[in-house]
Amino acid sequence: MPRVAVVGSYGVGLTMRVPRMPVAGETLSGGEFSSGHGGKGSNQAVQAARLGADVDFFTAIGADDLGRGGQQLWRDEGITAAPVVYADAATMAGVILVEESGENRIVIAGGALDRLTPADVDAFEPALAAADIVVVSLEIPVPVAARALELAHAAGTRTLLNPAPAAALPEQVWPSVDVLTPNATEAAILLGLDPSAAETEPAEDLAARLHERTGATILMTRGGHGVLVAHEDRLTPVPAVPATHVVDTTGAGDAFTGAAAVALAEGADPVTVAGFGARVGAWVVAHPEVIPALPHRHQIEGPSA
Repeated sequence: MPRVAVVGSYGVGLTMRVPRMPVAGETLSGGEFSSGHGGKGSNQAVQAARLGADVDFFTAIGADDLGRGGQQLWRDEGITAAPVVYADAATMAGVILVEESGENRIVIAGGALDRLTPADVDAFEPALAAADIVVVSLEIPVPVAARALELAHAAGTRTLLNPAPAAALPEQVWPSVDVLTPNATEAAILLGLDPSAAETEPAEDLAARLHERTGATILMTRGGHGVLVAHEDRLTPVPAVPATHVVDTTGAGDAFTGAAAVALAEGADPVTVAGFGARVGAWVVAHPEVIPALPHRHQIEGPSA
C-alpha cells in the first residue's frame, strides 16, 4: 500500500448555489445552501485514502464543533491525523458561491491555520520520513509549508507541492520540491508574472519556464484542455478526460493532486500520473460538493469508469 503524508489545511465549506453571481451591492434570492468538509490538505488526504493509500495528515484546527467534525471525518476515512488544536482560534471556514455553469468563487478565513509555525511541523517529521511521497499545499503559512518540504527532502522522501492558493515562494524552497501541480494562473504567479499572463502567455511557455526555474516536474492542470507535463526538459500534453457533465468544479484540483500523489507513490511515470489525475478530476466535476464527489479506486477503474 502506498504511503502518503499530507501537510495542509482543513476547514468547512459553506456553499451557496446561485443562478448567477451577484454584482456589488446586490442581494440575490434563489440560492441553495449546504455545508461540508473542505480545506485543500484534507481534501487531498481523503482522495489519496479513497484511492488506496495509507495517509498521515498534519493540519491545525480550533477547539470547536467544526474541528471535531474534521477529526470524525479522518477517523471515518481511515486517515491518521495529527492536528494542532488551538483553544483560542476558529477552525478555517470558506464561503463558496457556485453558479449554474459550475464555476465558483471562494473566500476563506484561515483561523487556526494562520497560527501554525515551522516548529509545529517538526513533530510530524517521522511521518514525513516514512512516507513514499509528501504533499504540501499553501492554505497554511508559507514558512510552515517550506519547513515541511525541507524536512521531507532531508529525509529522502519525494515531495509534491500544490501551489494553491499561489504565493511568492523563497528561492531556497525549490531544491526541496520534486513535483508541482499548478494551474496556469498559479504558474504565472510563481514565475513572478501578473495573473493575467495565464490568459495572454502560451500555456506551454509557462510550464516550460516553471520547469526550468524550479527543476521540478510540472503537472500543469488546464481544465478542459488537459494537463501539460514538463519533465526532464520535455513537454508532453496529456488530453483531458471528458466529464459526463459539469456540476461543480470545486475540489477538482485537490482530487487531481491527491490522485497524482498516489500514482507517484506507486511508481508511475509523470505522463501516466497526469492521465490518472485527469480521470479522477473528470469524475469529481460531474458530482456535487467535494467530499461526496471524491471517488474510490473501483469507481475510477471499474467497467463504467
